[in-house]
Amino acid sequence: MKHSADFFVRSAVTETTRSYMGSLMSFLVTSVETENRFFLLELRMKPGNEPPPHLHYDQDEVYYILEGELEVYCMGEVRTVRAGETIFLPRNQAHAFYYLSPTLRFLALLQPGGPGGYSLDRYFEAMSSPSTNMQLPAIATTYALSDPAPAIALAAKHGVKMLTPEETAELLPHYLGFGVPRKNRSH
Repeated sequence: MKHSADFFVRSAVTETTRSYMGSLMSFLVTSVETENRFFLLELRMKPGNEPPPHLHYDQDEVYYILEGELEVYCMGEVRTVRAGETIFLPRNQAHAFYYLSPTLRFLALLQPGGPGGYSLDRYFEAMSSPSTNMQLPAIATTYALSDPAPAIALAAKHGVKMLTPEETAELLPHYLGFGVPRKNRSH
């Protein structure tokens, strides 16, 4: 019988973690290690570090919330996901988030890992730097504070479409906007 992957144990520690847009991203299982079947991350984030509204052409996402609350916009609906809950985000569906708690920690499983020759974990690696500790940075460049052009171009090469404001308004009608703190808004 042919074995397709190595056997290993890994945790979210400095050696597996990268600083990413004000957040921490621990690479628990990579696309390469699973022959592109899936990859698994642990993410630590805080309000203001949300990604822009986007969609994945060829990957489904599953989030399991370990700590905190996440407000998710997808398929014309708004859902709040809390610690101990799971949310499924299907491929080709626009989605956006607000982080509702002071910190958020969750597992993200993306499947398949690297369809069509691109890999979202390679995107994350290119957009991040090695972490020196497991604390969220007090000050960091985030999507909302950076020039979006490099991220948009790189994301497109890895199967992710960052939505324009017009596309966001059409595909995510309940989403209140990107880059303004959630606490300043009301439903």
